[in-house]
Amino acid sequence: MTRIRAHAVVALAAVGAVALSGCVAKTETASADALTVTSTDTSCEVSAATAASGTLTFAVSNESSQVSEFYLLAEDGLRIIGEVENIAPGAERTLTVVAQPGAYKTLCKPGMVGEGIGRADFTVTGDTVAATGDDAEQKEKAVALYAAFVKDQVEQLVPAVETFVTAYESGKDDEARAQFPKVRAYYERIEPVAESLGDLDPRIDYREVDAVAEGLDWTGFHRIEKDLWVPAKDALNADGETPAWQDWAPSTTAERAAFGDQLIADVAELNDYVHSDAFQQALDAQGVAGISNGAIALLDEVATGKITGEEDWWSGTDLSDFAANVDGSKMAFSLVQDFAAATGSDGEALTTEIAGRYDDLETALATYGSLEDGFVAYGTLTDDDKRALTDLLNALAEPLSQLTATVLQ
Repeated sequence: MTRIRAHAVVALAAVGAVALSGCVAKTETASADALTVTSTDTSCEVSAATAASGTLTFAVSNESSQVSEFYLLAEDGLRIIGEVENIAPGAERTLTVVAQPGAYKTLCKPGMVGEGIGRADFTVTGDTVAATGDDAEQKEKAVALYAAFVKDQVEQLVPAVETFVTAYESGKDDEARAQFPKVRAYYERIEPVAESLGDLDPRIDYREVDAVAEGLDWTGFHRIEKDLWVPAKDALNADGETPAWQDWAPSTTAERAAFGDQLIADVAELNDYVHSDAFQQALDAQGVAGISNGAIALLDEVATGKITGEEDWWSGTDLSDFAANVDGSKMAFSLVQDFAAATGSDGEALTTEIAGRYDDLETALATYGSLEDGFVAYGTLTDDDKRALTDLLNALAEPLSQLTATVLQ
């Protein structure tokens, strides 16, 4: 993280692929006959792999030994279209969504942690379903989808951090270095949530120069990062002034254990929070304005840290953080863009421009790699490369800054 922060909650889920539940013309809905889903400890069986567009109902039976969840995801496997959680062993729950034609994914998550199991393709055919209904109800659904996304990302972060820490504490530095940018992606997509929780984000994600400036103990991802990418004796910290070895030395085995265990505990605290009533109440209080402001906040994260190369100073993995922040920002935008477009021709023009600017930025990022396969080290970018990315960020930031006011019209 960078010290200058925008403390807004970000929303990360898709609207384009789904009409919000309860907001669809009855004459255009599909049959309400339920699809059945059976969740076990090792599988997630859905009774059909295709359905007609409109209202879909998934009747989920949990035959696993753990509390489980079921998800309908967009084609990218990241955006949540609908989910049902806290299904006790032996219990049944129902998920109802209004699905547009397109490709989706289904999966179950026994234990409500990790990436889930039984991920499978699911196809919706037929005509586009026109959304109607109460605006307030649609906005409540948007907030609920955001909450579901955040919980899913943190649920995946928990085991990823445990695996990463195990490698770090065991001295398997090559393994830990390979995992570092991928683990951080879960956090970077939902980063403003942790930022709203007092000292939790500083414990998880402060850079050394920020911790020192504020008189805090330096822990978390970046403390571990420096152990994994030990700087040269004459290197400088991210401030460009402080010697890298000033008041610092590579951690002992015992110190590694302490730093690793602290990161696990802090991420567990974050997981507890996003599954609490307090989290949902905070989201409800902000409404869709919190979602659109979150899109802006995550783009600010890129502009104030990642594009400068200051975030992952020792590992050079800033482009991974960059991409994850853009992921989160774009998904927040996608959740509220229909509300903005519905305000009239100016709103339609604004959302069209924003969508195109995201595409331009993602296309440029893709020339340097991907979150799945890795990005080139940030230090390999030329000044022209950085300037081009900055120009694309600025081109997106200007119309995006108008999003909240448009959504609230």
